[in-house]
Amino acid sequence: MRAGIPPCPPARGASPPARAGRDPPAGPGAASANPTPRRFQKMPPSLPATINIREPRWDQSTFQGRAKHFFMVTDPRNLLLSGATLEEARRVVEDYRAGTVHPGLTEDQLWRAKYIYDSAFHPDTGEKMILVGRMSAQVPMNMTITGCMLTFYRTTPAVLFWQWVNQSFNAVVNYTNRSGDAPITPSQLGTAYVSATTGAVVTALGLKSLTKHLPAIIGRYVPFAAVAAANCINIPLMRQRELKLGIPVTDENGNRLGESTAAAQKAIFQVVVSRIGMAAPAMAIPPVIMNMLEKRAFLKRYPYLNAPLQVSLVGLCLVFATPLCCALFPQKSSMPVSSLEPEVQDQIRKKDPWLETVYFNKGL
Repeated sequence: MRAGIPPCPPARGASPPARAGRDPPAGPGAASANPTPRRFQKMPPSLPATINIREPRWDQSTFQGRAKHFFMVTDPRNLLLSGATLEEARRVVEDYRAGTVHPGLTEDQLWRAKYIYDSAFHPDTGEKMILVGRMSAQVPMNMTITGCMLTFYRTTPAVLFWQWVNQSFNAVVNYTNRSGDAPITPSQLGTAYVSATTGAVVTALGLKSLTKHLPAIIGRYVPFAAVAAANCINIPLMRQRELKLGIPVTDENGNRLGESTAAAQKAIFQVVVSRIGMAAPAMAIPPVIMNMLEKRAFLKRYPYLNAPLQVSLVGLCLVFATPLCCALFPQKSSMPVSSLEPEVQDQIRKKDPWLETVYFNKGL
């Protein structure tokens, strides 16, 4: 005891303080009466450095596992994250991949950092992606553009403008998510952009003229037909290099076996189906609802609510359609060796005569 500081008398009814060298009093209230200081509390066990965060968290051989993965990938809330949060996620992921585990890091925190990192940084180049080109921007951007396409479809200038906006957005997405193994050249990007925009506009205007004398509900589906046609043009043109030279095919362990144009054709077909399926609910369900609402007095009294209602309905559909349609086919798709080109089959047979199935990345 230091001189000059008298001891405080114990409160009435309180137990005397434990003397040095003696155990603290035992009993039901002992833990609360004498809590362990935070600096002496046991730290959680360190996370093992063996978790494979280069692959998705859930089993990608099942539709449920793929759906969970894409719900995380397309989560629009990732757009609201600050630059500091993105950089922290990058640091956690890159350190973990290098074998450094941050003290106190849990598995849930690691996977959260992985999906934040994947939502903002290109997987091949590591560069921060353009905000509107990220997968997390798909729902808010598409709900706005699609809602306006479905609202303003009656006049030719409106059709031209919104089809142009939609294809411009698609070009940004395709460029942002370009493959590092097969990069898109400016000429390929320009050709695909002009061709898809022209195809969408021609389809929209052609169908618009054909549906003039048909019920109004039929005219509401013209934008969907234009978007479907544009996807059939845009995606193959964007990936024409793959159709000419092929895409890498591997065995189950990821060992590269060669390049196949047959695999590229299957991959592009699956992506086209997914993209059209993604647009279908958002462009098929709201027109039916809006056609009924416009016949009622409410929208006749407040016509300015037409566009906000349309955009909201489209957004509701896209929140579910976007991840679920991305999950229709496995990202790591497969096909029999017997379905590949004869020269590729021969190349694979020389390496592994008993191999029956090859795998490839279908893209997005």
